[in-house]
Amino acid sequence: MGFGVFIHRSDSIYDDSPAERYQFPSQYLGRVQACLGDWIIYYEPRKIAETRGYFAIAKVSTVIPDPKVRDMHIATIEPGTYLDFVNPVPFSNAEGVVERGVLNDEGRISGRAQSAVRPISATDFNRIVSLGFEEIDFELPRSGESDVASATPGFAEAIQSPFIFDFERERVTQFTSRIVRDRIFRRLVLQAYDRRCAITGLKLINGGGRAEVDAAHIKSVEANGPDILANGLALSGTAHWMFDRGLISLSDDLQILVSRQANDPESIRSFVNRTGRAMVPQLAVQRPHPHFLRWHRENCFKR
Repeated sequence: MGFGVFIHRSDSIYDDSPAERYQFPSQYLGRVQACLGDWIIYYEPRKIAETRGYFAIAKVSTVIPDPKVRDMHIATIEPGTYLDFVNPVPFSNAEGVVERGVLNDEGRISGRAQSAVRPISATDFNRIVSLGFEEIDFELPRSGESDVASATPGFAEAIQSPFIFDFERERVTQFTSRIVRDRIFRRLVLQAYDRRCAITGLKLINGGGRAEVDAAHIKSVEANGPDILANGLALSGTAHWMFDRGLISLSDDLQILVSRQANDPESIRSFVNRTGRAMVPQLAVQRPHPHFLRWHRENCFKR
């Protein structure tokens, strides 16, 4: 087992879904197999417009031949392990190249930086993950909301310095904690949606400075829905309740759908914003993915 970096482009020609699977040519089979059962970091190359750099972590579950494409393989991602960084990490910062392992003996960037799959040292892995989850503007908890310190032994210090962990190998598993993931997912979604409800368009901040909006999963956690922005929506409490109960949903082009089984559909329509479309982030990679929207329509929406 060992840590790795997987390059993924938002305009990838491969059959990738970062939270679920990673398709790759056979030439990288040995490197991917070396990451089996361990954590990897996703990286988007700098030549991509609005690149995210190092943008997420995930754990490799299995590696199998692609049943549809010759000389291709698929690395499946362990459910509940993919997690977007709160702060995407650039390839280099004021201190130089973040992934030191791509430098040669002269300190210059080597050909290793071009490899779609490459091993990464524990030191580099810890550095990048630490930057990715470094706290800048911690979201205030809802009044009366239980915190991580009271719910999870050993997290008292994390409340004092949120998400600043000792990233030794055995502690990376903290990122599979539902409590930790929920707080990170909320931060990601509210940040992308500017703390505004996608259905109503309202941005309500309470007297304590906390946004009165939830981070909702489109495909539920119970159905192995991933903690990825493309599977998230910022919703007010009422909109979240209606969405989870199938009274509203979204079409692939983000039209707000109202269930025919709702007892007062006209009131629901007056509740949504005037455009009749969900208000979503400008970046395509942050918008709801049709794959998850279809799941919600087929499994939750009451037509």
